[in-house]
Amino acid sequence: MRLVLCDDHEILAEALAAALEARGHQVLAVTTTPTEGVAAVAAHRPDICLLDIHFPEEENGLDAAHVIRQRYPQTKVLLLSGTADSRTVSEAAKLGVAGYLLKDQSVSEISQTLDMIAAGQAVSGPRLSPRIAGHGRSQGGLDALTPKEREVLARIVAGESTGQIAQAMGATAGTIRIYVGKVLAKLGVHSRLQAAALARKLGP
Repeated sequence: MRLVLCDDHEILAEALAAALEARGHQVLAVTTTPTEGVAAVAAHRPDICLLDIHFPEEENGLDAAHVIRQRYPQTKVLLLSGTADSRTVSEAAKLGVAGYLLKDQSVSEISQTLDMIAAGQAVSGPRLSPRIAGHGRSQGGLDALTPKEREVLARIVAGESTGQIAQAMGATAGTIRIYVGKVLAKLGVHSRLQAAALARKLGP
């Protein structure tokens, strides 16, 4: 499978690229902005573009997905995001993307999804947790979080940075970013600020 990856977290994208190549996929380019992602698709015409949705600047992955679907229909789009609120999932479905995965999926699951897309299958809803695919935020409040995810959330509420959380929990910054991504995904929010606000609203 010939791929283009687009994610603002370059280190994580490079790691994913290496892992996917180890599973037999060919990564043609790793980009960090939607504009670069579209340009890479134009240049390489990959089979699939793995595309993040949320970027620091005004650009977003949904706009890039729309451009790719319009200009390069032979390239399928697999959205890979840390969150999946119902509105975003609905907008993605309207664009006709081939799939929508949460970033808490393992590399093996992502690779399997790529194989499914290559076989012509759509993999949007089934790869989302039912809690998120249905209505965005968890209806069970904070109950879905593991003890470590709860600790990460508590430290987010306290205003700690990724580095501070990593030091306090004896973990690497990369591991903490993964935990943060899982927390955001389970709560159905887009940012740490939103997660903190929701945590305060829901209470202990």
